[in-house]
Amino acid sequence: MTAYILRRLWQMAPTMLGVILLVFFLFNWVGGDPAYLLAGKMSNVEQIANIRTQLGIDQPYYVQLWIFIKQILTFNFGNSWSTGEAVSSIIGSRLGPSLTVLIPLTILETVIAIALALAIAFKRGSLTDRTVMIACTVGMSISILVYIIVGQYYFAYQLSLFPVQGWGNSFGENLFKYSALPILIALAVGVAPNLRLFRSFVLDEVNQDYVRTARAKGVPERRVKWVHVLRNASIPIITHVMSNLPALLIGAFLIERFFSIPGIGREVILAVERSDFPVIKAITVYVAAATMIFNLLTDLLYQAVDPRVQLK
Repeated sequence: MTAYILRRLWQMAPTMLGVILLVFFLFNWVGGDPAYLLAGKMSNVEQIANIRTQLGIDQPYYVQLWIFIKQILTFNFGNSWSTGEAVSSIIGSRLGPSLTVLIPLTILETVIAIALALAIAFKRGSLTDRTVMIACTVGMSISILVYIIVGQYYFAYQLSLFPVQGWGNSFGENLFKYSALPILIALAVGVAPNLRLFRSFVLDEVNQDYVRTARAKGVPERRVKWVHVLRNASIPIITHVMSNLPALLIGAFLIERFFSIPGIGREVILAVERSDFPVIKAITVYVAAATMIFNLLTDLLYQAVDPRVQLK
């Protein structure tokens, strides 16, 4: 196991290097000269030259690339161009609110989708199965903006069950007060596609020989469903859930923006609007690294769920 982990970590190095080169290329050749963005319209040549010197972008490209690599290795991307705050502090302070929403959302979304998928997959073709699939299709056809606007107007404004926007200082207040409505709305959006996908995974296992053998031996239907079928269907489910976790941090920007949640997704939008390149570069690199790490954790979870899986 240790040798496998070390080998996978070593294999991540070329991929990470490719990400670094791609990000460096995009921000240096495609992104334009940041000195003009920071200097403003009323600047002169001397001011622009001073800004370029302060940022180090007057150095040769190989020197700038080495500075970028050192920033990644030391987890120090400098200061934000718009606020002057350290980029590491920005990401650290924004990560907590994002995880406050995303962790319970991911758990609830996965558990609900798996439970419903197991329930309807064993009744394939029935009225219940068709009704749930139609409801999923209709739900997936509605934009998340509709869910957000309707949820804020009806549940927050009309019924006053939740605050429309805001964020508090304590974890309990944020989780049960400010995050409740965003989580419910995200569940309404996310359960439908996950249910359809997980149902297909379960259906692939329902007609396998081991299921018929278990039934022939008199194994209770509940055990067949929740032990035999779920264990084998859990491998593609784990792949789907784990591969989506890093993207959720960025993909929840609409929820964070409309509910004024100071998370990573909202920070990305603000950084793009302000052309705050240090923040954008740092988040891009961190998400790429998180994706590779979660892929490794996915493989390790395979063997934990099914010891027959051999890691190579």
